[in-house]
Parts: sequence; C-alpha cells; structure tokens
Amino acid sequence: MTVIFVTASVFLLLCASVCGKMKHNLRRTSVQHHKHGTPLFKKMLDQTKTHQVKSDHLLRVDDHDFTMRPAFAGPAVPVGVDVQVESLDSISEVDMDFTMTLYLRHYWKDERLSFPSKTNKSMTFDGRLVKKIWVPDVFFVHSKRSFIHDTTTENIMIRVYPDGHVLYSLSFRVTVTSACNMDFSRFPLDTQTCTLELESYAYTDEDLMLYWKSGDESLSTDDKISLSQFLIQKFHTTSRLAFYSSTGWYNRLYINFSLRRHIFFFLLQTYFPATLMVMLSWVSFWIDRRAVPARVSLGITTVLTMSTIITGVNASMPRVSYIKAVDIYLWVSFVFVFLSVLEYAVINYLTTVHDGTDRKSKEKPLPCTCDISHSRTMVLDEAYSKPDTNGLAGYTQAPVSSEEAADKQDHVSLVNEATGAKKKTLRGFRIIQNTHAIDAYSRMIFPGAFIFFNLIYWCVYC
Repeated sequence: MTVIFVTASVFLLLCASVCGKMKHNLRRTSVQHHKHGTPLFKKMLDQTKTHQVKSDHLLRVDDHDFTMRPAFAGPAVPVGVDVQVESLDSISEVDMDFTMTLYLRHYWKDERLSFPSKTNKSMTFDGRLVKKIWVPDVFFVHSKRSFIHDTTTENIMIRVYPDGHVLYSLSFRVTVTSACNMDFSRFPLDTQTCTLELESYAYTDEDLMLYWKSGDESLSTDDKISLSQFLIQKFHTTSRLAFYSSTGWYNRLYINFSLRRHIFFFLLQTYFPATLMVMLSWVSFWIDRRAVPARVSLGITTVLTMSTIITGVNASMPRVSYIKAVDIYLWVSFVFVFLSVLEYAVINYLTTVHDGTDRKSKEKPLPCTCDISHSRTMVLDEAYSKPDTNGLAGYTQAPVSSEEAADKQDHVSLVNEATGAKKKTLRGFRIIQNTHAIDAYSRMIFPGAFIFFNLIYWCVYC
C-alpha cells in the first residue's frame, strides 16, 4: 500500500515539472515575437488618447465678447440666407395657416473665429457651440408655433472656415397663420398665395443686413412635394424693408408660393350632387297633379338634401362675411328646387279652385219655364236684321219710339264691348287655369334656365 502511494506521488511531481517547463517556453516565445514585431500580436495605438487642441482654444472663444455682433459699432453685418423646403405638410382653410418643414442656413463672417490652418479646411461643430458664439437672431414673423427638431439630437450644424466665415444650419418645422391671408371669394375655383417671412428681432438694418445669398436660387424645393387639395404652382423669393414706429427699419425676407386648388374633389362632393337634386326636382313636372303624396314628398326630399349639402360645405370653411363661388351655385340650385315645390303648390291651389267651381255649377238648380206663355211681344229695333226678324215667327211686334230705340242700341253696344273684354281676360287666364299647361311650360323653362345659369357660372369662374 505504501509502495502504491509513493509511486503516485512521484508521478504527480513529474507531471508538474513538465507543465512548468512548457509554460516557460510559451512565455518566452511570445516575448520574442513581440520584440520582433509580429503583426498578430502588435498593439494598435489609440488615436483618441493623443493630445488634441480644444475647440475653445483654437477658436479663441474665451478671448472675445460674443454677446456683441461682429464689427460692433461698424457697418452692418451681411448675413446671407438660403432655404431648402423639405415638405409642405398641410393647408388649413378654417385656421388660415400652413405647416412647412424646411432647412434654414445663415452665412456671415466673424473674424474673431478665424484660426490658423495649413490645409485651409473648415471645422464642423454641433449645436453645443451655438451658446458660446454670436449667431443671427432671425425669427419667423406672424408665426404661431415653431420648433427645432431634436431627434436624436438637435439638428444644428456650425461650420467655421479659417478666414472666419461661418455656416450656421438648422432645421425648423414652422406653422404660420396670418402670413397666409386667404381669399375665398372664388372658392373652390381659387388660387391662394401664402408667404413665410424672416426677420431679425433685435438688429435693425444699420446693424444687420439680411439678404438672399443667391437670389431666387437661394430657395430650393423637393420635386416630390405635393398636397391632396392643391397644386403647387411656384416658389419665389422677395425682400423689402419693414418699419416699426418704436424701433426703426428692419430687413425682411419673404418666401412666396402659390397654390391652386384641385376642383375634381368638389365636383364629386358638391356640384354633382347639387345638380342631381335640381334635376330630380323636375321629375315632379311629369307626375300627375292628383298624386299629392308623390309630388310633395319628392319636393321636400330635394329641399332637405340641398340644405344638407349647403350645411356640409360651410362646416369646413371659415365664417367669412362675403359670398363664395360655391355659395352662389348652391343657393341658386336651392332656389330652383324650392320653385319646383312652389309650382306644385300653385297647381294644387288652381286645381282645388277649379274643382270647387265645377261642383257649384253642377249643384245650381235650372230655372223654371212652366208659367211662360207661348205668345210674346218682342221689342225690335234696327239692331236686328231681316233674317233675324224672319226667324221670330209667332211673336208680335210692338211699335217702338225713336228714343227707346236709341237707348236699346247703346245698351246692346255696351253689352257687346263687355263681352269682348271678358273673352280676352278669359283667354289670358286660360293658361293659368289649365294646370296641364303650367306643367308643360315648366318642363321647358326650368331646365333651360338652369342650363343658362351653368353657362354663365362656369364662364365667369373658370
């Protein structure tokens, strides 16, 4: 037993000595490879740990007072501006505003930021440097809301050149209201012109001169910009001076763009339904006048439908104090529908009067002739001709004086004149009393008048 224990101990010692020699050899080999510069084990230098000059020291930010503009007490600082419109998000007729996403860039020269450079390359910084140097205080006139995008960080970039020129770029999403004064007198066949205005808040034209860096080329747009209700016709830039009585004159830059409204949507949603309602009201002219429920229900349905269309259009529009083009069309269509209902009311009234007259004439008793004798004496005068007197056989002729004959003749002439006038009056009212004629004329007058109105309307507004 002791022999076995001794043998195991010797075996373990031999194994330990062999392993120690192998580790020593491996360590020695790795050290030799490191000395000879083997690429596999060569350690790369960390460039981030090398000494770098701080931006504050390079730009000498602490050596100057950047609360004052460049060339303070000297000439005005020229600040060039260019804009890249990324998207035109929405146009609101009710609020009279628009939402636009754009990139705004400023260019100016500040010799306090110049730095030595052998390669003449610029240095680029993020938004953390903005709080340490002077930047133009440009704002959007008449703006409701504006903010800088901060996903995933503030979208601000500053690029400084060795000679002191500065490029300051930032991204804004701007909502402007009063800058877009919309005129809806031709709605929905209108064209709107909206304006975005830029201006310095504190510096007048004697301290800061805003200008478009490259004229109209300073404004660039994305070709894919589109709106659902409008066609963007053109973008252009202008500039002028703005005066404030309390502070003075300021340079103001304008971004102008024209929008033309698409008419197809309103043709389907407004004009076409209104036209159908007017045409539907004409169907009552072909319905029998005695079918009171059919004609009344048709007229009321068309009137209520037109009222609903008018209410729906005005609900999506601002409450302006003038008449819009769509109002003219809808209200004229409403008048046509209302007149068709009124036409049946007239027909129904005349029919009722005519039926009452016929009923009274049928119920009136005939005069009794039982007590009239067969032998009569007629008074004849010169007003009757000989054939008339020959036909009056069985009647005796009484003598008539000349005065009575004259009176009789005047009476007969007056009766003839009254009868002629009554015939003319009856002839004039014959069309009114004939309800079928009223419907017949309405079938031609109503469509003809509506077609004439449409020709004038579309010629004027298109």
